[in-house]
Amino acid sequence: MTIVVAHDYLTQRGGAERVAAHLMQGLQAERMVTSVYNPATAFSAFAGHRIQTSALQRVPAFRTDPRLAFAFLAPAWSAFPPVRADVLLCSSSGWSHGLATARGTRKVVYCHNPPRWLWQPDDYSRGLGLAGRMSLGALSPTLKKWDVTKARTADQYIANSRVVQTRIRQTYGIEAPVVAPPVGLLADGETTAVEGLPSGFVLTIARGRGYKQVDAVIDAVRADPARHLVVVGSGLPAGTRPAPNVTVLGRVPDAQLRWLYREASALVTASREDFGLTPIEANQFGTPAVAVRAGGFLETIREGHNGVFFDDLEPASILAAMDRAERLNPSDVRAAAAEHQPDHFLRALSRYL
Repeated sequence: MTIVVAHDYLTQRGGAERVAAHLMQGLQAERMVTSVYNPATAFSAFAGHRIQTSALQRVPAFRTDPRLAFAFLAPAWSAFPPVRADVLLCSSSGWSHGLATARGTRKVVYCHNPPRWLWQPDDYSRGLGLAGRMSLGALSPTLKKWDVTKARTADQYIANSRVVQTRIRQTYGIEAPVVAPPVGLLADGETTAVEGLPSGFVLTIARGRGYKQVDAVIDAVRADPARHLVVVGSGLPAGTRPAPNVTVLGRVPDAQLRWLYREASALVTASREDFGLTPIEANQFGTPAVAVRAGGFLETIREGHNGVFFDDLEPASILAAMDRAERLNPSDVRAAAAEHQPDHFLRALSRYL
């Protein structure tokens, strides 16, 4: 079986990009199709593989931030020549499901979420400037029509969570089975310490987008000077106030991320994720998750076993959840990650290929 994998863009190091890497490597894909590719900011797993990009690759600014190409992404995906293979597997949260196929090629879409900027604009627009919000509003009607039309060209849709399964049904009228994604970062591997951090720190991992709500976690630790927060990702959202007991590391190599997961007392996230891989990754190291009671976390966190929920974004609620999480049994926490290993994921997905 010849398989081609497509992913929206390869310019960042997020959970969806880790899944795309597992698909490409685990299924021995012929090539990866994407709109833009930036080797400097993408995962190293893509290096050395055949990467087919769109005409947008010629614009350096788009390789830095694909959101700048918002008005051009749908036409760029529509302009690709039809894919010839046994299966085109689209890892999509917005664009790659628009890829056309030749006769005899089956299109399977592994959906991380219907495009958030179209169907959940209030979440997505947090942190966007006025110009970005106006552009989003002006283009949305046309893009919604394009999105629904392209979604219905798939032979099979697969959702990454029950939350996304419901959104696919509501958005496209498509019934999709659920195959939970794997952890992206495996516990086995090189580990490198990050110097200068106090013991017992809590960890949060998120890109600098408003809907990730990193500011709520920072506000919580600001209210408790005895705690220390480490932030990993592409930076803080615009307007977020720093605090003296917060260390912002930015992007870190996987070896350092393993050390941070292992040494943290808890992984904290206030984002309403479609699935949310970072709590499961942290669980591999015996580190419990502290998460808002919403979204995909309801499927992966068993309260009192591998994590603890908080119900609002008030600092007192988040701090109380941290205290409870730090008393959980590390063995119970590790056990929760076992079903999210890559081999388990690929076996489940292969039933639909």
